[in-house]
Parts: sequence; structure tokens; C-alpha cells
Amino acid sequence: MKKERKLIIAGNWKMNKTVAEALDLVRDLKTVLATINEVDVVVFPPFTALSEVAKVVHGSNIHLGAQNMSEHDIGAHTGEIAAEMLKELSVRYVILGHSERRQYQKESDELISKKAQAAHAASIQPIICVGETLAEREAQVWRSLNGLGKDQIVNTIIAYEPVWAIGTGKTASTAQAQEAHEFIRGLLVELFDEPVARSVRIQYGGSVNPSNTRELTSLPDVDGALVGGASLNARHFADIIKNSI
Repeated sequence: MKKERKLIIAGNWKMNKTVAEALDLVRDLKTVLATINEVDVVVFPPFTALSEVAKVVHGSNIHLGAQNMSEHDIGAHTGEIAAEMLKELSVRYVILGHSERRQYQKESDELISKKAQAAHAASIQPIICVGETLAEREAQVWRSLNGLGKDQIVNTIIAYEPVWAIGTGKTASTAQAQEAHEFIRGLLVELFDEPVARSVRIQYGGSVNPSNTRELTSLPDVDGALVGGASLNARHFADIIKNSI
């Protein structure tokens, strides 16, 4: 499938997988995806497994991501993880502002903006998640991207999360998904300009599975997927990636 922007399919493992289980999963993925280069593939293990998974994916076509990070530099912040610590493990991407953290950890757009700036300072690409309603989408895009320059936003990925669809098995219709992504891209034009907006990748992040991937990624403004539960199974995640090509 020829796309204006290279697709990115990311697997968010959330609070799942022991180190041993994570290694089994990523080894299986490394085997079945060995010939895939048309899509950027990223896995996001829990923090406890990052170091060991990094060793397995090193030199492969699978990139490593972290599920969160601190807005602070290294220092007296108990329980937090600094961007430089992630960079040491060859982490290339970080998820910021996931709907679960917005809801349960009460993370604000302003905090996410600070985290995004810290990620860029460490040359880690943030995947910034924005919410479902029109008001949430608009406010979260404006505030979460606040402070980023053009050179940073072109290396930022946005994930649209229809919150009602996450973990439910329900998926937005193609019309709904395209409308939301097109709306977000329009906001990027207002914030920056047309060339910048056209270069930013916007993922879909709501109950993606092998059967709906092709339909979603064929949409003009959908540039991949942020996959949750389906990424915990090597075959299902591989099928999602292969069906997007």
C-alpha cells in the first residue's frame, strides 16, 4: 500500500509480560517480521523488561519504546524514569498522555507538553495521545504540543484514541477515524503550516485487530496504529503489521 507517510505500527504491552514472557514474545516477533521494512514497527514493554528486550531487538527492524517517562532530568524524583535513562537502553520512542494515564494518573496536557520537550531533548520520539470528543481533541492537541518547534513536531507522532473503543473490541468507523485524523491534521496546519502538518504521522489507537487494519490504514490521514491487547500475541500483532502493507 503506497502512503504519503511511512506507516508506524506500535505495540503497547501496558502492564503485561514478565521479563521471560517479554523475551519470548519479542523473539517470536523478530522471526516472523524479519523481512518487513515497509512499516516502522515499535514495541513498548514494561520498564522491567526494557533492558533485556533491547538486547534482542538490537540491529533488527523492531524498534524499542517506553510507555512513559518523567518530565524531569536525572535527580531526586522517586519512582520516575528520566529520558537519559531510556536513551541508554536505545529507546527510540515514548508514549505520552495515554488515555489511561490521563484518567487514572490525572496527567494534564501541560505535563505532557513538558514530557514531550524532555523527550526531544534526549532525541526520543514522543507518541502523544489525544482524546475522543471534539473539545478534548482540540484542547489536547493545542496544549500537549505547546512549546514544540517545527523541527520537533515533524519528529513527533500523534495517536488518536477514541476512548470508548479502547479494550472494548469496538472500532471507530472508517468515516469516524478519517474525520478525527483529518481534524487533527487541520489543527497542525493552524499551529504550524501545511508542509509540517503533512509530514506528521497520526496513528489510530482504538481496538485494532488483524481484520480491521487494512481498512483503517488505507485512509489518507491514518498513518498506522497504536495497538493494545492484540500486540501481546505475536501472530496477531504480526498479522496487523502485514495487513497494513
